[in-house]
Amino acid sequence: MSLDHHDNPIKAEKRKKLHALRAKGINPYPYSFQVTAKTEDLIKDFSSLAAGEKKTENRFSIAGRLMTLRMMGKASFFNIQDATGSLQCYIKTEELEPNDKIAFDYIDLGDIVGLEGYIFKSQKGELSLYVQKFQILTKTLEPLPEKFHGIQDVEIKYRHRHLDLISDVDSKKVFVTRGKIIKAIKKFLDDRGFMEVETPVLQPIYGGAAASPFTTHHKALDMKLYMKISPELYLKRLIVGGFDKVYEI
Repeated sequence: MSLDHHDNPIKAEKRKKLHALRAKGINPYPYSFQVTAKTEDLIKDFSSLAAGEKKTENRFSIAGRLMTLRMMGKASFFNIQDATGSLQCYIKTEELEPNDKIAFDYIDLGDIVGLEGYIFKSQKGELSLYVQKFQILTKTLEPLPEKFHGIQDVEIKYRHRHLDLISDVDSKKVFVTRGKIIKAIKKFLDDRGFMEVETPVLQPIYGGAAASPFTTHHKALDMKLYMKISPELYLKRLIVGGFDKVYEI
């Protein structure tokens, strides 16, 4: 995958579509869109539907990034991914309002879209959203990483974390798991009367480890400062000051 910022054919085509949308009076970056459901909730609530069953009485609005697209004449299947998961969607362009149809004609993989429709299960048993309204929420100008292999270059993966999170579900799970672990640790300590505090990031004296710290110079105070390695010294000061149960993560 290349991250060269000079225009290539894919980027040029994306910009061309962006200008075309604006020329047709469609805002490719609308200010708001009302979301009424997440993909995770829809899958949880309607996974028990039988193959071919529809729930036309319930309409939902969802938003997510377009990850796959399979066009078959006037009908198309595509998958969108939001923060909670992925859901297949089905759309017939001939049933859309004129502006919605124009918007769909100019989509690309990676675009963030807003959808409204009802839930059904396909004949193959896959839960899907039958799209009745379609809107582009963010027209992307950069191509997505290769969908089957993701980002192979480790340096690019860590320097451009957002691309790694888009293309690799396992990387995203690491972030989610870390957040849950931190939340559990905080709850454990909070339930036992501990108070979370924040100690200075830059300190005049470093302690708690033998590692060589990052150093910088504070021009206004004309003094050397060190990036903290351990909050130990400041936590001890808080204990001396009367806070006997403190922690920092």
